[in-house]
Amino acid sequence: MLYSIVGQDVENSLEARLSVRPAHLKRLELLRDQGRLVLAGPNPAIDSSDPGTAGFTGSVVVAEFASLEEAQAWADADPYVAAGVYQTVAVKPFKQVF
Repeated sequence: MLYSIVGQDVENSLEARLSVRPAHLKRLELLRDQGRLVLAGPNPAIDSSDPGTAGFTGSVVVAEFASLEEAQAWADADPYVAAGVYQTVAVKPFKQVF
């Protein structure tokens, strides 16, 4: 089943985000290579695809997992969680219609 994982950043998280971004991307690349990743990306803090020092307010991942528990465990192990980038992370079942 598909699950949406929505992380909301703490304020002023850009430095921490950038420091662990390679590890975060590596995990997403693994999901992609397994054919389980539907989409992933950050939410810019301003109306721009390159927000510069304004940074980001969070991230969205939609991917396939065997269960809600597996999706939650994957989200909990994200480097952004360990680095304190995310203030909250919501994991929910997702039904793709289009």
